[in-house]
Amino acid sequence: MTALVDTHCHLDPGYFPDGGDLAIARAQESGVSGFVVVGVGQDLAPARHAVALAHARGDHVAAVVGIHPHDAITLNDASLAELQGLARDPAVVAVGEIGLDYHYDHSPREVQRAAFARLVGLAREVNKPIVIHTREAAKDTLAILEAEGARDVGGVIHCFSEDRAFAERALALGFYLSFSGIVTFKGAKSVHDVAAWAPEDRILVETDSPYLAPVPLRGKSCEPAYVIHTAQRIAELRNVDLTRIAEVTSANAARIFRRPFPT
Repeated sequence: MTALVDTHCHLDPGYFPDGGDLAIARAQESGVSGFVVVGVGQDLAPARHAVALAHARGDHVAAVVGIHPHDAITLNDASLAELQGLARDPAVVAVGEIGLDYHYDHSPREVQRAAFARLVGLAREVNKPIVIHTREAAKDTLAILEAEGARDVGGVIHCFSEDRAFAERALALGFYLSFSGIVTFKGAKSVHDVAAWAPEDRILVETDSPYLAPVPLRGKSCEPAYVIHTAQRIAELRNVDLTRIAEVTSANAARIFRRPFPT
């Protein structure tokens, strides 16, 4: 079977004290050979770690750097300047995760919107795709993506948890839909619907480790090895075998992030 690519995982020492090395080893033993490591946090230390890990791990690991909507209030001229430098690194394949989170409102909504627009501009400047976090903010997320020219670079709706109407607009902007452990949850009916329906050449799989462990591991700390459970559930929903999901999602990851991953 083609190896899987976990297109969104957090492996910085705040979650994995060894920096993710053991989690990567366990995942490789389980048939995962590609890792898109996202570096976001209250400062840029996780972003620096993601870039360093990508350089250390070569073909297997790519980095994504950004400022999470929770931390939008930290965006200033100095942090933006450093982020620009990091985003230009060849090991960095996207800007993210960026977006809006109206569930927790850790940063004021107007600050989130301003930071989001500014970071879409950064992605356009460095000509790299965007990884989007959106929670309870679907209308504003799509409005900013459309207004700020996100179509020029495309990207990924990370941890997809919206409905088909949202998916259709995201697809029209050139975005891919990335499914996490949520697709294995019994009550996630709209996510099941989109995972079954979405164009085969626009779907991805992820763990969002250490969050959202899939069934049958729900409640545990998540890690990249668990992405196989998400892929298996998508295969069931689409009535295809796991090998087909591995093939298409890995090919899709290579296309949107503009680099191959080992298979």
